[in-house]
Amino acid sequence: MSEQQLQPQADRAWAIEMYGIEPIADQDRHGKSFELFWVWFAANIGILGIVYGGILTAAGLNLWQSILVALVAPLVSFALVGVLSIAGKWGGAPMLTLSRAPFGTRGNLGPTLISWISLVGWEIVTVITAAYALLGLLNLAGLPANTLWTIVSLVTIALLVVVFGLLGHATLVWIQRAATWVFGVFTLVIVIFLIARTNWSTVLAAPPGPWDSGVLATLSIIIAGTGIGWVNAGADYARYLPHKSKGQSIAWWTILGSTIPLFVLILTGALLSSKVSNLATAANPIQAIGSALPSWMAVPYLVTAIGGLIAEADLSIYSSGLNLLAIGIKVKRYKTVLVDGVLMIAGAVYVMLIAQNFFGPFESFLQLLADGLTAWAAVFLIDMVKRRGYDSSSLTNTSPTSRYFYKGGVNWAAVIAWLLGILVGLAFTVSPWFSGPFAVGIFASSSLGYLIGFCVSALTYWVLLSIGGTKNLTAELQGKVAQ
Repeated sequence: MSEQQLQPQADRAWAIEMYGIEPIADQDRHGKSFELFWVWFAANIGILGIVYGGILTAAGLNLWQSILVALVAPLVSFALVGVLSIAGKWGGAPMLTLSRAPFGTRGNLGPTLISWISLVGWEIVTVITAAYALLGLLNLAGLPANTLWTIVSLVTIALLVVVFGLLGHATLVWIQRAATWVFGVFTLVIVIFLIARTNWSTVLAAPPGPWDSGVLATLSIIIAGTGIGWVNAGADYARYLPHKSKGQSIAWWTILGSTIPLFVLILTGALLSSKVSNLATAANPIQAIGSALPSWMAVPYLVTAIGGLIAEADLSIYSSGLNLLAIGIKVKRYKTVLVDGVLMIAGAVYVMLIAQNFFGPFESFLQLLADGLTAWAAVFLIDMVKRRGYDSSSLTNTSPTSRYFYKGGVNWAAVIAWLLGILVGLAFTVSPWFSGPFAVGIFASSSLGYLIGFCVSALTYWVLLSIGGTKNLTAELQGKVAQ
């Protein structure tokens, strides 16, 4: 029996997925934990990983410091994604729908809005980068890089992303697996050529960079730009897995699928910076990377860049559509993808044609939204430790009869812990757009604010639960929940 025949009618490749945010019925659960390896590998083979490597060199890190950051940043950040993904198997629902359990059906609106903005932002970033690659292909064909062809490139990429997002989960899993093999192999070939162009004498002679404004600063930026950007989506791709799937397998395949490509690409970018000095600050990072390749590799390089970035963007647009449903928009799932597609194009047009500045907005976007996402993830993680299951019927019931309605639809223990973490994180955060009052000394150069916010939210929520912060939550945790 073929793989497609084993898939339930509600979730088949190349057909529109029938489920929205409602929990997956037992008879429709399918797949194995290993498929998460393909999902996350393909999502992280985009050329942006090489740009992160350029950031390391620009911050003054030497080879060994770059290796350390290139390994630790994705490993630590995607460990959080992997652990939170287990909740998808428990509840069978998307991440921000499961988030109604700790925050309440109304209290969850704030975290869901932040999550949605983050995902739309990532859509814009990846579509911009892919559009630059397509524009490069058009230039090779003799077409000018003017406003018209820039818009054509954007719309073409956006349409491809929207089509895949419309079809849904099973199609995305199929695409991510194919992209891992096809674009993964192409990326490896390109990486070999890029490493061959490395100025090794310059790389090996580089002195160690500062640990505060160098290692810690880049570590915080890359953590924010890798796993933290996906903490709000892990369960979206684990929710179809059968109940018998092991949580440990879900976490490890997520971690491995993400860390392997990111480590290779980030380290490649650090080495490439010995030849391309403006890699981290280039207005068009795709062009900067391509300048280090022989001319005959231009076409395969640009095609690989486009494919890898589309594989990343299609996950973002799928999850952001689920977020819109969790906010309460009453439309079919596939229609939310169209809404995000319009916003994605509008944002990309602004950055490419009006702002004409890629790295500044990108860095600020990562650092500021990381405060909201990590504070939310801290609360969700503590809740997972306490809960270990969900009441499926209450996840989509927003009336006072829901187990997760709490007091007026809000679990104030979770909301207070989340807001406190955000405020503390922002107070220690420095970025091109915003600097907190306590972002001085080591915090002025390392941007560790969101990590402090994570710890504050986790500790606050744990304490509030330990002292019986919300009677409704205590009663709910002691009740019978669906496993």
